[in-house]
Amino acid sequence: MANAKASAKQIGIPPRKVRLVADQIRGKRVAAARAILQFTEKSCAPVLRKVLESAVANAETAAAEKRERIDTDAMVVTRIEIGEGMKLKRFQPSCRGRALPIRKRSSHIYLEIGG
Repeated sequence: MANAKASAKQIGIPPRKVRLVADQIRGKRVAAARAILQFTEKSCAPVLRKVLESAVANAETAAAEKRERIDTDAMVVTRIEIGEGMKLKRFQPSCRGRALPIRKRSSHIYLEIGG
């Protein structure tokens, strides 16, 4: 079976929070990863599920082009990488006329499934 990739960029959730959920599905089968993401109550779980479904669709499309049969539920999440995206820089007023910086972080998600 071939590998299939999917990615999502500039997700408005900090990478540290996304990695907590990504570590749970790394190395799992696609069916198990779907179940984990469905019942995880973190804000990044729907985003990761959508990226996983995109990778599954990419695998099915590649198999259809080659006229092969493929069982996507048996495929494994071989690689999931959470990178740091662009930071939005904001300032919050503080005491004595100062301004304190706030960095709103974003994430890039790279997911690969394979047999």
